[in-house]
Amino acid sequence: MADSDLQDQQTQGRGSRWAAALRRAVPWLLVVLLIGSLGTLLYTASNASRDHARALAEQQRSFEIIALARGFEARIARAEVTLARYVISLEPDTGRLFQDQWRGASSQLKTLYYATRGAGWQRGNVEALQSAFAQRGKTLSEIGLRTTYDQKMAALAKFHQAGKSQDLQRITALLDRVIQAENARLRERSLAVSRAGDRSEWIGRTWRLFGLVLLVCVLFAAWFAHVALNDRRNARRQAELEAERADRLDAAVRARTAELSDAYDQLKREAAERAAAEDNLRQMQKMDAIGQLTGGIAHDFNNMLAVVVGGLELARRKLRLKPEEASRHLDNAMEGANRAAALTRRLLAFARSEPLLPSAIDPDQLLSGMADLIDRSIGDQIIVTFERDAQGWQIFVDQHQMENAILNLCVNARDAMEGRGRLTLATGRATLAQGEIGECAPGDYVRLTVTDDGCGMAPDVLARVFEPFFTTKPVGKGTGLGLSQIFGLVRQSQGEIRIDSEPGRGSSVQLYLPRCAAQGDAQAADSLSLARAPVEHPPTRILVVEDDPRVLNQTIAALGELGHLPIACDHPAKAARLLAHNGDIGLILSDVLMPDMTGPEMVRALPAAYRHLPVLFVTGYAGDASDQADFGGHPVLRKPYTLAALAQALGATLSGSHHPATAAAAE
Repeated sequence: MADSDLQDQQTQGRGSRWAAALRRAVPWLLVVLLIGSLGTLLYTASNASRDHARALAEQQRSFEIIALARGFEARIARAEVTLARYVISLEPDTGRLFQDQWRGASSQLKTLYYATRGAGWQRGNVEALQSAFAQRGKTLSEIGLRTTYDQKMAALAKFHQAGKSQDLQRITALLDRVIQAENARLRERSLAVSRAGDRSEWIGRTWRLFGLVLLVCVLFAAWFAHVALNDRRNARRQAELEAERADRLDAAVRARTAELSDAYDQLKREAAERAAAEDNLRQMQKMDAIGQLTGGIAHDFNNMLAVVVGGLELARRKLRLKPEEASRHLDNAMEGANRAAALTRRLLAFARSEPLLPSAIDPDQLLSGMADLIDRSIGDQIIVTFERDAQGWQIFVDQHQMENAILNLCVNARDAMEGRGRLTLATGRATLAQGEIGECAPGDYVRLTVTDDGCGMAPDVLARVFEPFFTTKPVGKGTGLGLSQIFGLVRQSQGEIRIDSEPGRGSSVQLYLPRCAAQGDAQAADSLSLARAPVEHPPTRILVVEDDPRVLNQTIAALGELGHLPIACDHPAKAARLLAHNGDIGLILSDVLMPDMTGPEMVRALPAAYRHLPVLFVTGYAGDASDQADFGGHPVLRKPYTLAALAQALGATLSGSHHPATAAAAE
């Protein structure tokens, strides 16, 4: 018994030692386990957060590249729209705006290249896009240069071809390829973001599991440390509750972030679709305007050129055998050329690109002087009534253009009344307030009204009457430029035009023109009549400066026909040298728009010894030099002109009877 008891005691002693050792080891084992688990969780959480941030950054970079590509496409579209406006309007500011926009597109492309420099899958697309952009830039620069040198029709044709060129389609295709590549990459990055989120969620679950394990450990440790461990257990339980609340808040934040991200993506897609629709609409409007303008010009000019070419060909065949018939064909050709010149003047007047030759005019006297012309133009079946109530108020307008405008309104009224009815032409006085009539400034105005009792106009027709080449007349009966020309003339004279019309009740066209002060009107009228009076002058040595060889040869022949002694100069830079070698030159006849420098610039650059020579400028379109001040007070002869008009202008210039505010015109 003693031995067995001793063995039992020894066994119990060993058990107690093992239990004591276990109790001492368990806390340390728990500490090591907790530290290891905590380190593993922290390392995993750090990697997951870093991967999530990297995936989000890559996703943001894809969004930026797509936005850069869309912005580059939009800048190219705006630049091409601006170039179209420049080709049509010929305004230098618009040309410079196009250059700025094209340089902006180039800068945007460089930014796109920089943003994709580390993306090997995009390098080939962006480099090809740079090549296509450079080729497109050469094409558009050529169009701009043609427009700058007044080759408007050639520029329009070139622009029309450029709209269908392969380089524009290639740019669009390359941009789509860049965006598609980024979208594919974006899907990969979105998947990476989703995976990083899954890892974060797994870590959150692990943290919760770790909390549960920790709770068990705390409960297990309570077996070892009664009261003290009870307090610690309560503290840890409170910590768990805070951790759970933080997890819930984090989950709510992630859900809200995902909703905002989806909403942001939807807004971006809608903005891109709206921008694409607006670009398509602008392109359609641009092409419609260009097609309408070029079609109208081509139709009318081809008709007139057919008359000119056919008449000249028939005259050449009949010249020897039937000179009288040849003369008739030549008259028809001259009439076609005059109609083409009139159409050109209407186009320039509508675009407000041709300088007017204004003078002080009494509107009552103007209508009185046109009475016979109006009667012959509209026929005997229409009763014409004049109501003159301007009471001495005068207007300062181009008389020739004003007569054409009134006659145009009368012819339109005749067509609206189908050759039978009552036509009333009235003048009156009006004092307008700011904004009372259109854009008229406050002040005194002369009102000129043309009223008919014809068919009238529907609202949709009335809204388009001032559009170029819009006409309700049959094909061949009108150019559609009549009211456009009147609109340009009135606006160029600082006035306003208003039309009141209803179907079945006739139309009333009212022109409001600013009242002209009477001071200096008589002197201006005398100077104008003096400038148009024929003046004889003996043969004179004349320096002819003209860059177009055909026009130069024709001008030399015309001057020789008039008995003068012309000297040809095909470039403005040669004028000073020819003047130095020909001391008997008595007049300079110069074109206005020429390469390198204009005619007025050439005259201003001449040495002082030659600035006393009289100068006559000849032009068909003055362009940027349309201000009379740019001509230095020298007279201007418009192309095309007759021999009589050339002789009249030369005589007036040589005799010094022109006036600085007037210019000669071919009649």
